[in-house]
Amino acid sequence: MPPVPLTGSVFQTEPAELYRRMRREHGAVTPVLLDGDVPAWLVLGYRELHQVTGDPVLFSRDSGRWNQWDRIPDDWPLLPMIGRRQPSILYTVGERHRERAAMISNALESADPAELRGHAERFADQLIDALCSKGRADLVAEYAMLLPVRVLARLFGFPDEQGPGLVAALNDMIDGRGRALAGQTHLATSMARLVARRRAAPADDVVSRMLADRGGFTDEEIVQDLMVMMAAGHQPTADWIGNSLRLMLTDDRFAASLFGGRNSVADAMNEVLWEDTPTQNVAGRWASRDTQLGGRRIRAGDLLLLGLQGANSDPQVRTDGSELTGGNGAHFSFGHGEHRCPFPAQEVAEVIARTAVEVVLDRLPDIDLAVPHRSLTRRPSPWLRGLTGLPVHFTPVPVL
Repeated sequence: MPPVPLTGSVFQTEPAELYRRMRREHGAVTPVLLDGDVPAWLVLGYRELHQVTGDPVLFSRDSGRWNQWDRIPDDWPLLPMIGRRQPSILYTVGERHRERAAMISNALESADPAELRGHAERFADQLIDALCSKGRADLVAEYAMLLPVRVLARLFGFPDEQGPGLVAALNDMIDGRGRALAGQTHLATSMARLVARRRAAPADDVVSRMLADRGGFTDEEIVQDLMVMMAAGHQPTADWIGNSLRLMLTDDRFAASLFGGRNSVADAMNEVLWEDTPTQNVAGRWASRDTQLGGRRIRAGDLLLLGLQGANSDPQVRTDGSELTGGNGAHFSFGHGEHRCPFPAQEVAEVIARTAVEVVLDRLPDIDLAVPHRSLTRRPSPWLRGLTGLPVHFTPVPVL
């Protein structure tokens, strides 16, 4: 069977069917083609993905090992995602990576949970205030896509007045169109200025705690890591909010939450991580030597993409087709191994997302979809899975 192009509208409609077909025709490790017919492997098997993410020596995060660099043009559209050697935690390996991950985890872990939730509630209420009297809204464009970056900016140490500019810049970057580079420049410049301010005048925030770390990290390294933290913390969390609200508005099992039940909010959010995870596929790992994986011969320098959604639905671990939801957190949605999303970052994302959902249900109790649920569409991306919009209607209510 020929390699599978990792593009196309199928990711906008039913990627689950595509993953099933890949697994049926190619097995747990599928040959794929990226933009420009660049070859890679997509790891769809739960056990195989566990092996890849659990062995950082054999399957390295060092993109410099890639055996395809000689055919990658400077304007290749996936360069921002894969990137040549960059001074960020994404491409740091070994002991230095562990030190860097510890710095980030410690800085995030020191954030007060009550204060974090307070920031999330305040910004969520402000966004609801702007739309609650209208009776109609798009909860993706007018809410989910505006909230996480505002909370993260406050957590990092930005003044609140800089929040809207950071929202626009980050969403321009993620959009990947005409203003993407301008957005990236705005974000990098803003981060560098904040680091310089906190170097001169520390405060009780994430940036100051990172600068106080004794690992000897340069300001440039910290700026790069802050950009990674902001991007990785914003879009997947925004999609987690949107996907969870969609599930609760379209599935009768979660109707109780619309009338004050809160346990099913957590259940819906966890089900999304299993069945509709915001981060579908991740680039990547690079084989440090020739090896075998899932019956495939992997050459040194080959790129392996982490098929998080495919692994979550692997029939080898979901043998009866059961819904592994509720309290089951053995999904791959936050990765696995030493390069996984740090636990404190996962907790920050969960607080923001759950607060966002609960504020909507509290403030707009009779909310309902304004369009047939089958008309809801997704962005056509093999990487992140999120809604293009979530139109709703509700009884207009006065601003608090």
